[in-house]
Amino acid sequence: MFDVKTKTIELSGDRQIVLETGKMAKQADGSVVVRQGDTMLLATVVAAKKAKTDVDFMPLQVEYKEKYASCGRFPGGFLKREARPSDNEILTSRLIDRALRPLFPSNYHADVFVTVNLISADPDIQADALAGLAASAALAVSDIPFECPISEVRVARVNGELVINPTFSQMEDSDLELLVGATYENILMIEGEMKEISELEMIEAIKFAHVEIKKHCLVQMELAKELGKEVKREYCHEENDEELKARVIAATYDKVYEIAKSTPAKHERSDKFDEVEAEFLETLSEEEKETKSSMAKRYFHDLVLKKAMRNMVLDEGIRLDGRSTTDIRPITCEPGILPAPHGSALFTRGETQSLTTVTLGTKLDEKQIDEVLHKGTEKFVLHYNFPPFSTGEARPVRGLSRREIGHGNLAFRALKNMVPKGEANPYAVRVVSDILESNGSSSMATVCAGTLALMDAGIKLIKPVSGIAMGLIADNGRFAILSDILGDEDHLGDMDFKVTRTRDGITAAQMDIKVDGLPYDVLEKALEQAKAGCMHILGKITDAISEPREDYKPQVPRMVQIPVPQEFIGAIIGPGGKIIQEMQKESGATITITEQGDQGLVDIFAIDKAAIDFVTAKIKGIIAVPEVGEIYSGKVKSIMPFGAFVEVLPGKDGLLHISEIDVKRFESMEETGLKEGDMIEVKLVGFDRGKMKLSHRVLLPGGDTPRERAPREDRGSRDNRGRDNRGGRDNRGGRDNRSSYEHKDNRAPRENKETVKPVATPVTTEKKESEDK
Repeated sequence: MFDVKTKTIELSGDRQIVLETGKMAKQADGSVVVRQGDTMLLATVVAAKKAKTDVDFMPLQVEYKEKYASCGRFPGGFLKREARPSDNEILTSRLIDRALRPLFPSNYHADVFVTVNLISADPDIQADALAGLAASAALAVSDIPFECPISEVRVARVNGELVINPTFSQMEDSDLELLVGATYENILMIEGEMKEISELEMIEAIKFAHVEIKKHCLVQMELAKELGKEVKREYCHEENDEELKARVIAATYDKVYEIAKSTPAKHERSDKFDEVEAEFLETLSEEEKETKSSMAKRYFHDLVLKKAMRNMVLDEGIRLDGRSTTDIRPITCEPGILPAPHGSALFTRGETQSLTTVTLGTKLDEKQIDEVLHKGTEKFVLHYNFPPFSTGEARPVRGLSRREIGHGNLAFRALKNMVPKGEANPYAVRVVSDILESNGSSSMATVCAGTLALMDAGIKLIKPVSGIAMGLIADNGRFAILSDILGDEDHLGDMDFKVTRTRDGITAAQMDIKVDGLPYDVLEKALEQAKAGCMHILGKITDAISEPREDYKPQVPRMVQIPVPQEFIGAIIGPGGKIIQEMQKESGATITITEQGDQGLVDIFAIDKAAIDFVTAKIKGIIAVPEVGEIYSGKVKSIMPFGAFVEVLPGKDGLLHISEIDVKRFESMEETGLKEGDMIEVKLVGFDRGKMKLSHRVLLPGGDTPRERAPREDRGSRDNRGRDNRGGRDNRGGRDNRSSYEHKDNRAPRENKETVKPVATPVTTEKKESEDK
């Protein structure tokens, strides 16, 4: 029933990657299961038989999906099923797409759908590093036109050693992480983050990854050969007319070259290009307009615009906006441009502009992550928005695009290791970059604006970070490396290489290469040129704001952190959260508690210092241990016939007996004048079975002498009130009527012992009530 083929790739550390085809999803054009340990990915690929009309691009769609069942979990939410893709799934889909797209034939325009599902998950294996290999293997065993297999691997430097496809636990000790995509011959794609490494260290990691990728590509080639899939399907998605091609070039090339050389403004240049194209289309016959207009437009774009721009750079060293290959566009940095946000900055470089804000929040504002392989919180987040008006487009905003998620993630990775952690930064931090204008490298503008806004907010950045986008134009052995590329140079060039760094090293990088056979020495030169550009931009940033603000802005909530013994966390929270909610309600502050080791960390956030002081005093009172001999200012919580219960510390009451209120005697609590809510100074004089005994009398003049016992006749008069009527009790055969007791019990009395419990009197009843309280 199944014709199963398998191939094995050996990894270091006695690990194996197994490729299997022929068992699952056989109706797809190609399907492969990739397995490492308990992690399994099912990759499928399906292509339409025909291309849609008037499609002149590669309609490739990649979907990466992690199934919660793969690790035995239920999805969150009300519906309990997978819904929209997570950011991580979108980013992985983009990584696969960027490696695969350049390898489809340029004239192949049929819809292609690549789907990669995580169907079994080892919690310590990073499945996204296997997704590119799975997608390529599915294409390799299909008949869909595809130049050659690729693979992607993650390379990390763990404790100084480079490791292929490290585990989650190994990544905790890593200072470099790169995901590299390549064919057997060429590097295609790079993305990653680093902790200030050098350019040479980065190239070493890329080379190390490529050695491993070559093994993966050879295995896929062997699998395709065994299945007879070396010959791909035939197609015809483009028609060509050599005579029309020659006419387009002859009529438009010189005009386009002159415009490219003399018109630096983006929209003005684009409008003039459109005019040249429209003029040529008008020269076509009516029949040609109906049948060959799209062909003529394709020739104009691919053979005129692209070649004119590239030749101008290679022949004359002049770029579309008149700069040389190493020039950086004019830069303006304006930190603190908005008055109300916690931090803000406007960064403008040429025709690219980012307005970035920073918001500081509490632990409750941290990003909650609930993904298949990752659960937790993220204290620092960065969001990137690219509205249509930034490029002059007249279209509505329709949700968040994959491009926005990808560009925001690159800027996030560039900055995150420079944002202090722990006590150096108690806040949750949200950075939002709104792109107001775009003509090249808006993600790098986000990095620069983010640095400015964070320092404006008073966040003590470890070091400022800048970023630059580099380009490459290569033709027949000639090449030119471009610093700070324009949008057209990105679109018409052969490489888009973004690098972010501090003065001491690289923090993030992203590269897409569209040309074969890029030598490593060219890549090394591009990195060195990028370093010079980043240092120039860093100078502009530090000229505008050399250090983070000394203090946060007035509208920023202040925070105080109090470590507390773990056993007091429950007391601070209170039953059902009553105590902590009351403190928040009374003060207006936000209070969070985190358990860390054997202690708790209480964070108090409030704009008003008085609110922080109020909560701080309350919490310190809760965790304080009452000490005998200490004097407290307490609040009367309740009045009883025998005294008052006074709260000396939050949640800690003691009994102030009626006899300890004053040096004079009171016959009832009404005489004392105490009421609930009154404040009174008391001294803790002792404990009675764990209950605090308080005294106000000992704080008064003459109150520190022991109270004398009342004379017998006085006690007798009290007996008449029924309080200490010993005689009455004796007449009832009580404590002092020994002879009566002995006669009735017919036993000798026990020396110095009371042989019968006294009859309950009002006094003993009051004591019982106190104990119950």
